Amino acid sequence: MNDFDGVLPVYKPAGMTSHDVVAKCRRLLKMKRIGHTGTLDPSVTGVLPLCLGRATRMVEYLQEMPKEYRAVLKFGIATDTEDLTGTVIEEMAQTGITEEQVREALTDFIGPIMQTPPMYSAIKINGKRLYELAREGKTVERKAREVVIHELEVTGFEPGDQPEVSLRVLCSKGTYIRTLCVDLGAKLGVPSTMAKLERTLSAGIGLDGCLTFEEIAEKVEDGTLADALIKSDKAAVHLPEHVVDESRLENALRGQKLSAWAVLPSVEGAQREFRLYAPDDRFIGIYKWDAEVEKVVPVKVFLP
Repeated sequence: MNDFDGVLPVYKPAGMTSHDVVAKCRRLLKMKRIGHTGTLDPSVTGVLPLCLGRATRMVEYLQEMPKEYRAVLKFGIATDTEDLTGTVIEEMAQTGITEEQVREALTDFIGPIMQTPPMYSAIKINGKRLYELAREGKTVERKAREVVIHELEVTGFEPGDQPEVSLRVLCSKGTYIRTLCVDLGAKLGVPSTMAKLERTLSAGIGLDGCLTFEEIAEKVEDGTLADALIKSDKAAVHLPEHVVDESRLENALRGQKLSAWAVLPSVEGAQREFRLYAPDDRFIGIYKWDAEVEKVVPVKVFLP
């Protein structure tokens, strides 16, 4: 068995679940400890970073980072899954929707918005996933939750009786682009559904940084895969970077609490977790400021 350690940027093809991708990479890499950083539906393509080995401990931090998508929305059709894989439940032959109307409506969806998760999603309610209930013909009440749309723009428009609009979306984790497409149609008073989706950015990794299964297999074969991995701490660039004083390095390596002066720049009063490094740039782990004890405390230590 191999012991790769780092983030493997995979390009997910259509027709596979995220778990399928993990299973295939387990076979290719001959290792078990692999985790993905955010589920993609089978029909969706794009960036799917996998955490290998000890990097699996960083999954939760990489998931926090904004994600970017390229979507195609089709007006005039609504389905039970909110995308074209589902059964059509409503259709309008002529919508009359214009590009100008779409652009104007988009402004209401930028910033924090409330979304109700679709029935065909992996969220669990009372121990059962929503898509399992949906397949049984059941509909249950779902609580709306807040997500954030950082950027939203039209990148193309195909006019017609049932026009299609291409969108670029930069959003927080937990955002359903399918639901965004449906809500946009509702805002304009017409049925709508998501026709196509590709994730173009996740954990700071873009499409140009991803490897196909064929490329992964080649690198495993010629022994260069380790060079293609991103160090887990370098992937979590959204977490601030701090350095421990040399005199307290051993304390940090043992996972002990540290005085505020032992970490630079100062983290006293900080509200978020941060990456801690040794003076020689070795990654020690994730730490945070604990106001209750007024100490810097470890969250996850990576060096022995």
